[in-house]
Amino acid sequence: MSIHITPLTDPARSASSHRVAWLASGPDGAPAGAAFLRLFTAEGQVHLAELTLNVHPAERRSGVGSELLARAVERARQEGRRSVLAEAEVGTPGDRFLAASGFRKVLGLTFARLDLAQADVDAVADEPHPGYRLHSWDGTVPDELAGTFTASRRAMDDMPMDDTDYGVVVWDVERVRAAAKAVEDRGELLHTVVAIDESDGSIAGFTELVVPGDGKGDGQHYGTGVLPEHRGHGLARWMKAALIRQTRERHPDLGGLLADTADGNTHMRAVNDSLGYLPTHRTVQYQLDL
Repeated sequence: MSIHITPLTDPARSASSHRVAWLASGPDGAPAGAAFLRLFTAEGQVHLAELTLNVHPAERRSGVGSELLARAVERARQEGRRSVLAEAEVGTPGDRFLAASGFRKVLGLTFARLDLAQADVDAVADEPHPGYRLHSWDGTVPDELAGTFTASRRAMDDMPMDDTDYGVVVWDVERVRAAAKAVEDRGELLHTVVAIDESDGSIAGFTELVVPGDGKGDGQHYGTGVLPEHRGHGLARWMKAALIRQTRERHPDLGGLLADTADGNTHMRAVNDSLGYLPTHRTVQYQLDL
């Protein structure tokens, strides 16, 4: 099949990345597939690009995917990137395509869902944790907590990522606020629960959830982390239970909560299991070394 590739640019740039894209079409002009390449620009990740590639089922095995991949890899090289990441659900055509295209498996992810109607977390949320108290907010972090919340983001620095060349995400207050605004601009709601160290008022850990703007469907967990010096006190489970209860009370029409966890992150998987999350599917993250 004769394939025409049209390069596109996503006008929406963030403080930490921007995207370029390609649209593949057949002789009749009908779309056959598309590829999006996210180029990370923030400190700690300028070596990295992330690929999303989709081909219409009727056009698979006709060279569309390979042509789109070639364009994306060429651009990543031009931008001086050393790694391209891509993700596919286990056993799908995308999984097989990436494996056959020179990518190597670097990370497994398990996806899970909590049915809010069946959630029973009150006992966990009410457990005493001497020396700590919970606090929460919606949207952007309050000014008086912005500094300590930003500092607490380093809790994610040692998150198990297996062999992924992910780099280290460097956070500052501007980036924290930009991330919250991106959620708001999509029309979604960001809820955050933190554990505060009562000895000095600093944030010891956090958990975040994004809920659809209409309060229906499923919410999506974002980051959950506890600073190394505060681990071993059950704070992650406590914060997450409190967030689940809060969400259930505030969004009665919400069906469930979704989480994805690296297979190597056995601690967080155990936390989710203990709170009633049930696995739904698995994906594999692939990496192409340039």
